[in-house]
Amino acid sequence: MDDILFLSRLQFAITTIYHFLFVPLTIGLGLFIAISETMAHKSGNSDDERISRFWGRLFLLNFAVGVVTGIVLEFQFGMNWSEYSRFVGDVFGAPLAMQALLAFFLQSTFIGLWIFGRNILPKKVHLACIWLVFAGACLSAFWILVANSFMQHPVGYVFNNGRAELTDFFALITNPYFLHQYPHVMAASISTAAFFVLGVSAWKIYQSSEDSDLFERSFKQALLMGLLGLVAVVASGHLQGRSVAKLQPMKLAAMENLEKTQDPAPLSILPGVEIPAMLSVMLYNRPSGEVKGMEDLQKEMERRYGAGNYRPPVWISYISFRIMIGCSLIMLFFTFYGIIWYLILKKNMHKIMLLLMVFGISLPFIANTAGWLIAETGRQPWVVYGLMPTDKAVSVGVSKESVIFSITAFTAIYTFLFGVTVFFMRREILRGNKAKKITRKTAAVII
Repeated sequence: MDDILFLSRLQFAITTIYHFLFVPLTIGLGLFIAISETMAHKSGNSDDERISRFWGRLFLLNFAVGVVTGIVLEFQFGMNWSEYSRFVGDVFGAPLAMQALLAFFLQSTFIGLWIFGRNILPKKVHLACIWLVFAGACLSAFWILVANSFMQHPVGYVFNNGRAELTDFFALITNPYFLHQYPHVMAASISTAAFFVLGVSAWKIYQSSEDSDLFERSFKQALLMGLLGLVAVVASGHLQGRSVAKLQPMKLAAMENLEKTQDPAPLSILPGVEIPAMLSVMLYNRPSGEVKGMEDLQKEMERRYGAGNYRPPVWISYISFRIMIGCSLIMLFFTFYGIIWYLILKKNMHKIMLLLMVFGISLPFIANTAGWLIAETGRQPWVVYGLMPTDKAVSVGVSKESVIFSITAFTAIYTFLFGVTVFFMRREILRGNKAKKITRKTAAVII
C-alpha cells in the first residue's frame, strides 16, 4: 500500500506540475494581449495590432496544451484518489462545477469569437472578447483555488456519514487561506507572462531582426507589467506567509527548518546563515514574537490527532522556499535594471543582459513550481488539513502495476506534448511579426 501511495502521489505531482506550467502563462498572457488589443483599438496603429496578433498565436498554443493537461487531473480523482473524492465530493462539487460550467465555457466561447471574429465582429465587440477570455481565466483560477484552499484550511462543512458536507458556501469562498492565496497566484501569473514576453522580445532585439522595433515595444510594456506583478507577488506573499503562520504553523516551521520554538525567531537564509529576529519581524512587525518549532508542534498534534509523524518533508519545503525567493529576487533585479537603463536612461540594453533575460524566461516557471511544492508538500501528512490523512485518500483496489503503467503513459504523452509545444512556439517566434493577419485556416492549425 505504501508503494501505491507513493506512486499515486508521484503521478499527481508530475501531472499537476506540468499543467501548472501553462496556467499562469495563460492568465498573464491573456492580460498582456488584452492590454495590447486595447492600445491598438485606441491608437489605430497597425504595429500595436501586429504585436497583439503575434502574442495571440503563442497564447493559443499555450491555452490548448493547458486545457488538455487539465482534463487529465480531473480523471485522477477517480483513478487514484477515489477515497479522497468520496470524502470531499460534496464540498468540491460546487466550485468545480462553477469552474467548468461558468469559467471554462466563458473562456472557451469567447476565445473562439476572438480568433474567428477579428474581421467579422465590430471592433469593440472583438476587443471585449479577449477581455472576457482573461476574465474567464481569472474565474477558473478562482474556483480551483477555492477548492484547494479547503484542503489547506477546511471551512463551512459538517461531518455526515464519514464525509465532509458543505453547509456554508459563503465561508468557502471567503476562506482566509484563499483570500491570501488567490492574489499571490494572480500576481505570479502576471509576472510569468511578463518574463515570457521579456525573454522572447530580448531574443528578437538581440538578433536585430527586421521586426525588432515591434519587439522593443513589447519589451517596454513587459518591463512595466513585470514590475507591477513582482511588487504584487512580494506584497501578497508576505500576507500569505502570515496566514500560513496562523493556519499551518508546521508548514512555516518546515519552510524555515525551525526545530525548536524561538522568541525572537531568526530568518534562515541558508543552513547556518541567519538574520536574527527577522522571522518575528516579518510575522509580527516587531523584533519579538514567538514562532513555534516542529518539536513543540509535533507534540501538540499528537495530543490532538493521536500518535503519528506530523512533520512534512522538511527538505522539500526548505529548499523550495529559497528557490522561490531566489528566483523572485533575480527577476526583480532584471526588472529594475531594464526600467532604469532602458526606460529612464533610454540606453540600449547590453547584449549580455539581453541573453540573460532570454534565460530568465525559466525563472517564474521555476518559482511557480517551487511555490506549489511548498503549498502541497508542506501540508503533509494531510490531504485535507486536520481531517483526512493522505494515506487514507488513495483508491482501494488499484494495483501497483496499473499506477506504474499510468505514470509511464502520462510521462510519455506529456513529453511528446512538451516537444510539440516547444516546436510550434519556436516556429512562431522565428516567424515573428512578419505575418499580416491570422486567417481562419491559420487559427485552426494553431489550435
